[in-house]
Amino acid sequence: MRIAVCDDEKEVRSFLGSKIKKLYPEAEVSFFRSGEELLCSGARFDILFLDIRMDGRNGMETAAELRRKNKSTILIFITALEEYVFQAFDVGAFHYLVKPFTDEKFEEVLKAAAEQYRNRAVTESREKTKPEERCIVIKTGGVHTRIPIGDIVYAEVFNRKVMIHSVHEDIEYYGKLSDLEKKLGGDFFRSHRSNIVHFKYVEKYNVSEIWLEKGTALMAKQNYGEFVKRYLRYNSVKRSSKDVSP
Repeated sequence: MRIAVCDDEKEVRSFLGSKIKKLYPEAEVSFFRSGEELLCSGARFDILFLDIRMDGRNGMETAAELRRKNKSTILIFITALEEYVFQAFDVGAFHYLVKPFTDEKFEEVLKAAAEQYRNRAVTESREKTKPEERCIVIKTGGVHTRIPIGDIVYAEVFNRKVMIHSVHEDIEYYGKLSDLEKKLGGDFFRSHRSNIVHFKYVEKYNVSEIWLEKGTALMAKQNYGEFVKRYLRYNSVKRSSKDVSP
């Protein structure tokens, strides 16, 4: 596993390097003092810890240039500023660590990144088998209807009835949203007690609503933080799986 740390503060580089080696002594760790130095190296890394506020090319600019050449690196921003968190979506960041962070939080994020790296081959294999072709079967009015999971945009529940909105049609049946949630998998998120959304079709969102390619869904305020984290991770995985560079 190849891990890089890019930060203009020597103390931070040393601190993160020691934490990485403590958890993964077999990892190959490289250090860079600036975005320019990182990009000029031409090296490819499995995991990258990248500071945002640096002299010269900042972390966001560095990440944007990096993504043009390499979409598979698991990117983790480290910064004292929270204001850039939403820009992290544009470059497919895996996580966003705000200084100061605890050892426990750093270990949690690094372990999650390492797990994604190790599971990448499995993820790519699943992509090749087109998991969106998996289907569920809904019974309504005595008729069984087959719905490709990849076509489901979102679902909602009201008066004991579940309404599935797919790209082609809307299907209503008696059932529980929790049962449907178990069948759909990790590409979906329960944004509200009345709604499940498919990350694939999300266009924009705020703390109270999600706009999709077809329709809108509710966002519970208490679910917003987890939604942002999961949506960021979803996009990171999708970017990685589409990277066909040697």
